[in-house]
Amino acid sequence: MQHQSEEVTSEAIYLNRRHFLRMSSIRALQLASAGYALSASPAVWASQALECNDALTFKHDELTPFKSATHYNNFYEFSPDKKAVAILAQELTTEPWNIEVGGLVENPLSLSIEQLTALGTVDRTYHFRCVEGWSMVIPWTGVQLCKLIEKVKPLKEARYVKFSSIYRPEEMISQRRPTMDWPYVEGLRLDEAQNPLTILATGMYGKPLPKQNGAPLRLVVPWKYGFKSIKTIKKIEFVSERPETSWMRLAPSEYGFYANVNPEVAHPRWSQRKEVRLGELKKRRTKPFNGYEEYVAHLYQGMNLTENF
Repeated sequence: MQHQSEEVTSEAIYLNRRHFLRMSSIRALQLASAGYALSASPAVWASQALECNDALTFKHDELTPFKSATHYNNFYEFSPDKKAVAILAQELTTEPWNIEVGGLVENPLSLSIEQLTALGTVDRTYHFRCVEGWSMVIPWTGVQLCKLIEKVKPLKEARYVKFSSIYRPEEMISQRRPTMDWPYVEGLRLDEAQNPLTILATGMYGKPLPKQNGAPLRLVVPWKYGFKSIKTIKKIEFVSERPETSWMRLAPSEYGFYANVNPEVAHPRWSQRKEVRLGELKKRRTKPFNGYEEYVAHLYQGMNLTENF
C-alpha cells in the first residue's frame, strides 16, 4: 500500500525504527488461552511499570492513509453510516472549547485546548483496533493523560475516571434521536488512565484532529477496542464508583467495561481472532492487548478478563 505525499506527513517524523527492547521475562509470560490468567512473579510485573514522562516508541506497521482514516469513522452522534460522518461532522463548532476536570480531585480545572497542550505534547503512532474487526495505524499528537492527572491531584477515594462527550443536538444530528442515552460516556480505571500509553489526542498525521475523528479532543487507549476512545470530550470526572458507560448501558451482554483487545475472547456475534486493516483485503491475526501487552498486562494481574473482553 503506497502513501500519497499529500495524505501522510513525512515518515521521518512518525516512523521511528528504534525498537523498544523487549525483556526476556516478558517473553516467558504465559497468557491463558481464554482470558489472560496472568501468573508472572510480582517482580516481573513491577519491572514493567512506566513513569508518566517515559519516552516511548513502538514497532508498528505501515500507516493507514490519511484519507482512509478520516473517511471511515464510527461517530454515532452524527450517523451510523461510517462514510457519512465525515460530511455531517463538519456542522460541529469546536472553537472555543473548554474541558471541565473535576470530581474527587484537589485541583479542579477548566482548561482550553491551548492550556491542555501547554502541559506538553507527544507524538505516538498506535495500532487502532475496532471491536467490529477492522483496524488502522494512526500517528497521533496529544497530551499524556497522566500529565493532567498529576495536575489535578486525585484524592485517595478516586478509583475511576469518567469521560463525557459534548451534548449538542442542534449540531450533532443523531443526538436528536433516542438511539443512545446522550451524551456518550466512557470510563477507565485510574491506573489505566495513568498509564503513559493513554493520551488525550488533539491531532493526527501532523494536523489538527479532524471533526469526524473526534475534534477537538478525544481519548486514545491503544490496548483497548476503539469504542473506549471517546470523542469530543467535554468533561473528565474522578469518581469512586465504576461509571456505567454508554455501550454497557445499551448492550451489557456485548460490551464490557474493560474491553481489552483479546483475540481469544469472541464478541457474542463474531470472532476477534483476526482483523482487516483498512486498505487491505487479507486478514491478519489480532495480538493480545493489541500488541501492547508488555506495557499494560501488569495492570490486570490475577484478573479473568473473559468476562470483560
